[in-house]
Amino acid sequence: MPALPSCIIEPIWDQVSDLLPDHTDNHPLGCHRPRIPDRIVFDKLVQVLVFGCAYERIADATCSATTLRRRRDTWIAAGVMDRLQAIVLAAYDRMIGLELADIAVDGCITKAPCGGEVAGRSPVDRGKQGLKRSTVVDAVGIPLGTVAAPANRHDSPLLEATLDTLDTLGSLPADLTVHLDRGYDSDLTRARLERRGLHGEIARKGQPAPIAASQRWPIERTNAWTNAHKKLVWCTERRAAVIVFWLAFSAIIVIVRRLVRKGWVRYRWDDRPARKP
Repeated sequence: MPALPSCIIEPIWDQVSDLLPDHTDNHPLGCHRPRIPDRIVFDKLVQVLVFGCAYERIADATCSATTLRRRRDTWIAAGVMDRLQAIVLAAYDRMIGLELADIAVDGCITKAPCGGEVAGRSPVDRGKQGLKRSTVVDAVGIPLGTVAAPANRHDSPLLEATLDTLDTLGSLPADLTVHLDRGYDSDLTRARLERRGLHGEIARKGQPAPIAASQRWPIERTNAWTNAHKKLVWCTERRAAVIVFWLAFSAIIVIVRRLVRKGWVRYRWDDRPARKP
């Protein structure tokens, strides 16, 4: 069973293949084993992300776990996923349109049993090692940027770093509103937003604030979409660069899935799915 439908994975691979660095064979005799095709490695990495399995579990006769790690690190050094995330965001904005007048920011804590550079004691898991991702989304939940941090970091200090990820989008609406939950309810948060010229809609502490009655529900839905990629729910990676790689890969899949789903209603193309994705 494929990890993702072909209508989602094929457009991603088409763009990834154009961004991959050229490989030069420097073997003096040219008699070593043939190089594993990038497409096989890509499909294996998709399975690792979606199913959350270890590299050794997904490896087989076509590709070893060592090859997966080495090729992954090569793609990280080349900035493949960072560049691809910017491309798919630009494509979504051009074809569907990002709704940036209202954005939402929130954090989500997941497990990091192996510790690592961005792991910390989780306040919701009896002090076990955990990872927090702070994400900003547009009004319909399209992920615009994510910051990884230890689970014991409070959401509020991560707000500025999370909003900094919006710089890649270029100009933003003048009347942009940031929707936050009561964890951000402080004068310091309001001062940070004021310095950026942003208006904040922050739930008040001690007052009931149903999420359905606010503009914060898209971030909760996006966190659920991201948690469908089990590699990020039970993250065994220790290096920050690798975690950022998986976060970007997950965001790319979410954006392309929404692009295909919304584009199915608006556009027609040769290999358009027979049913709405």
